Amino acid sequence: MNPCQESGEELVTEIVCQETDLKDGQMKEITVGEQKVLLVRTHGQYSAVGSQCSHYNAPLVKGALLGDRVRCPFHGACFNVRTGDIEEFPGLDSLPTYKVKVEDGNVYVSINKNSLKQTRRVKAMCSMVPDIKHTVLLIGGGPASLVCAETLRQNCYQGRIIIITKDNLLPFDKPKLSKAMNVDSDSILLRPSDFYQQHGIEVWKQKEVVSVNPANTEVKLSDGTLQHYDQLLISTGCRARPLSIPGSDLKGVKLLQSYEDAKEIHSSCLGQRAVIIGASFIGMEVASFLSDKAASVAMIGTSGYPYESSLGPEIGKMCMQMLEEKDVKFYMNDRVVEIRGKNGTVNGVVLKSGAVLDADVVIAGIGVIPNTDFLAGSKVDVDSKKAVVVDKFMRTNIPDIFSAGDVTSFPLTIRGDQRVNIGHWQMSQAQGRVAALNMLKKQTKIESVPFFWTVLLGKSIRYTGYGDGYTEIIFKGKVEDRKFLAFYIKDEVVVAAASLMFDPAVAQIAQIMAAGQTITKEQARSDDLSWLQM
Repeated sequence: MNPCQESGEELVTEIVCQETDLKDGQMKEITVGEQKVLLVRTHGQYSAVGSQCSHYNAPLVKGALLGDRVRCPFHGACFNVRTGDIEEFPGLDSLPTYKVKVEDGNVYVSINKNSLKQTRRVKAMCSMVPDIKHTVLLIGGGPASLVCAETLRQNCYQGRIIIITKDNLLPFDKPKLSKAMNVDSDSILLRPSDFYQQHGIEVWKQKEVVSVNPANTEVKLSDGTLQHYDQLLISTGCRARPLSIPGSDLKGVKLLQSYEDAKEIHSSCLGQRAVIIGASFIGMEVASFLSDKAASVAMIGTSGYPYESSLGPEIGKMCMQMLEEKDVKFYMNDRVVEIRGKNGTVNGVVLKSGAVLDADVVIAGIGVIPNTDFLAGSKVDVDSKKAVVVDKFMRTNIPDIFSAGDVTSFPLTIRGDQRVNIGHWQMSQAQGRVAALNMLKKQTKIESVPFFWTVLLGKSIRYTGYGDGYTEIIFKGKVEDRKFLAFYIKDEVVVAAASLMFDPAVAQIAQIMAAGQTITKEQARSDDLSWLQM
């Protein structure tokens, strides 16, 4: 129910525009009592919702509107403009909705005085009923588990929910760790601790599941205790791939996995010589962050340019130049063959090319390994790369065991159900929601379009789709000007897109893909981009 329709409340009402000011499919940001509001017209009717995305407060008026859904221009979250409900991630909360009235050609919007400052709305949730014995166990403390737990409570599940995590933090905003390594832990929590208590969600921190026994519907923890489940979610994510070269066990060699790792990398690199192995997203974000904090930053990559296989050489070259302007040194088409030390501590790295670099800290970002070792003997299907195999309903091959997030291999709708493993924050949340609905027998398929972003020196590259195996890139704008839109082509159609300073193009493309429409190579080639509604 719209809170503005309750009786006996004090409303702030203002005329915000004429009825004819907006056409169908148009939106504008208006102000009512100092509160910014997104006003939208669809199907001949006006609706009004909160103006800011609930993820990082991006202005939704700059996003992409398709039908009743507005997509955030920054990171791809979607909201229903009639109900305010969040329908695609990232972000957890929905938007407030406001009362709209059209009278004598004027459009009025009313807001309850008590909710003038609210920019987001937490969906209503039930809580646990103590004598219900049914238990849903969620292994892993990431976004898939949290969204699964919240979705269960939003859909009136009143049994026991337990999240088991190795971390000593409650579920937190992990993408921030490589972008801002010195953040305060409280500032990155996805929900405060009282939220879990209020909704009857148990979080067992610093605990690890070491085996799963489907026959007995129980898991074993590292302390030897057993925990029964009725339904299980495997959302254990991935761990950073360790180095396997001489010297990788020296003091000063770091992997970025946890909040503590990020803090330690930050403090140990201040005024020191940092060498980063791996020129992909994590490595490049760490290099960007450290560029004005370490005494020197060197980046070693095995390809010609960073991101060469994923984003292409042109964008990789541009990103490399951005960091070179901040004195980051690149050693590409090379690799580390040895880490040297003195008194057990790193003091240099040796490259295959023969170069020897001074180093006080070495950070490895060379890929990830799915956390599925604990499934040995459980008969849960994993693929050749150790990812858990699920169907479109996030079900494994074992009844009542589901999986979601980076640890899964799942069928991707926009690529004809090709089986993929995608480590995106947004996709983990979407899968957690789908798993929860299917646990409740509300049959729902995973049909989300992948959406990803990376940040270098305050500039954000947005990406949507799945470009694996692309054969051609078509550019709009100029990569060297650092303002562009890139279309990735495979089999004469657009399979992915990336942009910098070209909003809301990628959000618009994600909308089109989500609607099941194909973007052809000819459309991408055309000088007329009116179909993008930019």
